[in-house]
Amino acid sequence: MKTAKTYRIKSRLRFTVFIALMIIITVSSTNTMLGLYDASSLTVKEYKSVEICSGDTLWQLAKEHMPSDMDTRRAVHQICNLNDITAADIYPGQTIQIPVYH
Repeated sequence: MKTAKTYRIKSRLRFTVFIALMIIITVSSTNTMLGLYDASSLTVKEYKSVEICSGDTLWQLAKEHMPSDMDTRRAVHQICNLNDITAADIYPGQTIQIPVYH
């Protein structure tokens, strides 16, 4: 008759640390998969509509409507992504959305 193999814990500290780390990793992974750490769901995004006038450029609009400490290139990129356009696609009379930062 075979006897069941028994395991012995050599270091209680290492075993306790291992179990604690496994619990932390499991809880963190579960929360991440469930979206509990998603900060974007906690923020309300606001946009304002701006009508393009003759001679307007996205660069000018970004400097005018975005925060002064924001890089203008980044602001133009955000406006283009938000409106699904390129800088060459704008025309007078067109209305675009610009993010509002408080």
